[in-house]
Amino acid sequence: MKYRQLGASGAAISHYSLGTMTFGAETSEEDSHAQLDLYAERGGTVIETADVYSGGVSEQIVGRWLANRDNATTDAMFLAGKGRFPVGVPAFEAGLSRRHLRRALDATLARMGVDHLDLYQVHSWDPLTPLEETLGFLEDAVRSGKVSYVGLSNFLGWQIAQAATLARGRFPLVSMQPQYNLLAREVEWEIVPASEANGLGILPWSPLGGGWLAGKYTKDAAPSGATRLGEDPERGVEAYGKRSQDERTWRVLDAVSEVATRIGRTEAQVSLAWLDSRPAVSSIILGCRTSEQLASNLDASDVELSAEDLALLDEASDPQPANWPYGAAGVEQRSRSLG
Repeated sequence: MKYRQLGASGAAISHYSLGTMTFGAETSEEDSHAQLDLYAERGGTVIETADVYSGGVSEQIVGRWLANRDNATTDAMFLAGKGRFPVGVPAFEAGLSRRHLRRALDATLARMGVDHLDLYQVHSWDPLTPLEETLGFLEDAVRSGKVSYVGLSNFLGWQIAQAATLARGRFPLVSMQPQYNLLAREVEWEIVPASEANGLGILPWSPLGGGWLAGKYTKDAAPSGATRLGEDPERGVEAYGKRSQDERTWRVLDAVSEVATRIGRTEAQVSLAWLDSRPAVSSIILGCRTSEQLASNLDASDVELSAEDLALLDEASDPQPANWPYGAAGVEQRSRSLG
């Protein structure tokens, strides 16, 4: 396991985080605890959760694990939570208001059996709540000792810039959690630069694109069996129908397979190693159903891709934006040389 600074903060964290979205839903409590044990044994330090995961059950599972492990193990953990969506309240009461976030944070702390979180992230932008109201609550949460650092999740570039400007000098805003993988590189146009410019470390979710980048799916047959898309082919942002119609998807998967065969590693390990090489990435969130999947993904820690491998993956996965504003004409206009 490697360790990095979380954005511009002084906190050192492991470069792989353990995501807990499957806990209590796709993964039993016993198997969830086995994953946590394995992750801790391998040197992992970041447990990433959210109140909406399994309706709060995921946080309870993590809390019971923390309560039954020795202090040396639990003290090493960097606890990261999120709040914004409705959990046990009507949808109209959710969002990033002071009222909802206060209740959400207190409920998270109670379910996990802790008195503070190392990182508290707002799970997504809220168009109804004034940003100043949200940031005011987060400032109070830091001052009260309930939260050490603050992060964003699923914000757009302009939203990141606005939040960072308002937070500067008030509390440590240190991270941004977007979907980021070889099939979702559009974040590099605005979200990654905005994060870098404001000292936010990137914490990518869905680094394997819901199983696509692990070589689970083929062009000739819709997914089936015990996989996320096998049970629900049109699930979420990785839905088979839409993604399978994009030729770029198969170009990327072919490139990943080629590199994996050449270096003798799995497609998942190659995909994770590529993401680990990207600028501003502080820690990659691994969400697995089983300990076997987690162990294999953690083995990507020692994968070193050559310049040739990276170039092949970069070319195959290039989203190829239109000429303006993110394409060649826009980039050229924003560049400047002293030569």
